[in-house]
Amino acid sequence: MAADSSSDRGTGAGALLRGLRATGRAVATPPKLVGRRIRKATHAQGAGESGLGKLIEVHAVHSMGDMLITMALATTIFFAVPTDEARGRVALYLAVTMAPFVLLAPVIGPLLDRLPHGRRAAMSGALAFRGALALLMTGAVATGGLELYPAALGVMVASKAYNIVRAAVVPRLLPSQISLVKANARITLTGLISAGAAAPLGLVLNLISPEAPLYGAFVITLIGAFMSFRLPHKVDLAKGERTLHLQELAEARAAGRDRDGRGRPRVIRATGTTVFKALVANSSLRVLSGFLLFFLAFLLREQPLPGMASAVSLGLVGVAAGVGNGLGNVLGAWARDRAPEFILLVMMILAVATTTAAAVAYGTVTVILVSAVAGLCQAMGKLSLDALIQRDVPEVVRTSAFARSETMVQMAWVLGGGIAIALPLNGTIGMATAALLLLVGLVVTFRGLAAGARRGSPHPRVR
Repeated sequence: MAADSSSDRGTGAGALLRGLRATGRAVATPPKLVGRRIRKATHAQGAGESGLGKLIEVHAVHSMGDMLITMALATTIFFAVPTDEARGRVALYLAVTMAPFVLLAPVIGPLLDRLPHGRRAAMSGALAFRGALALLMTGAVATGGLELYPAALGVMVASKAYNIVRAAVVPRLLPSQISLVKANARITLTGLISAGAAAPLGLVLNLISPEAPLYGAFVITLIGAFMSFRLPHKVDLAKGERTLHLQELAEARAAGRDRDGRGRPRVIRATGTTVFKALVANSSLRVLSGFLLFFLAFLLREQPLPGMASAVSLGLVGVAAGVGNGLGNVLGAWARDRAPEFILLVMMILAVATTTAAAVAYGTVTVILVSAVAGLCQAMGKLSLDALIQRDVPEVVRTSAFARSETMVQMAWVLGGGIAIALPLNGTIGMATAALLLLVGLVVTFRGLAAGARRGSPHPRVR
């Protein structure tokens, strides 16, 4: 009898153990399948063999950490005050967003150019530094302590440093089957998907405590820091390679070979270069983005779209802008290979046309259309500008070029926001102002972009 009882208990325990194993396999199977599909997509078209797939995975982890930090700081919303007071807060916010860029172009960009043999270490250091700052902010996020603000600015600086190094190394990992625009789009799109996947995690962690998302960000960014060293060694320049590139660049300048097909110098600071024209065009699109964000935030709060509450109106244009941005990255990842100049020129014309239509016939349809197109054009414009810098700027100064371009487009975004909060709350006036700003940008850049589109290439030309 005792033996039978022991046998029954053993059988019951075995059944329970088998059941737990089966449950574990059932729970683990969907994430594994999703992981395999994601890895298959990120490693497609030679990206796995070249190392681009590993860079995409690092960026996905970076984006997840960004989302968790953003959600932890999401309580600092400046629109939860009267409109007149909100204008002052927005102006202060616009000034604060420029703070990291005071260091980015003159200090961080050139410094990173001087660390060509430690690019993986630079990316890892930027991620680890962000994680440490997230940990530092845990003590201040609940109380609103003053240390929260310099730490948040430090997070922005580290994030920008990571992004410019990541963008600079893409050509060294680019497989021959993929254009620069597609590679940049694949990286950005994966980052957006990863950030979206991290949002539910952030909500769950926030239910535990206000500090929990920051602890999660610390762990995730630390993982990303270790993953950076899994990138191929070719991300870093070989010993003596930077010196050789500098000598070649100096010789080319002396001989005039660092000039484009029309005899103009290929330097981002030269106003005649295609890269500079693309930077001006992209800045025009960022002016539109900053302008619409703040102008519509104030306008629709006071004058909602017909038949809608202000919250619904704001939500609708926000969704439209987000869909447009996502669509831009999807198109960049899957569209046919085109010269970046051609893509940027099309985006400029599209933005001018839609803002003009909204100025002529301001209403629900045109406002939603402008918001969606602004998101689309911003995404495609950024992909194209990055591709042009990766293609045409010599590698030894490419990180500095990215730092300068990031600074200029951020200044453009701030300019757009500043114009928005200074205008009267009138939809027609606002859209006409946006159309005029874009038209000026199109007139200034049209000839250079059109010429570049005719002779452009979607693949690297300068290594």
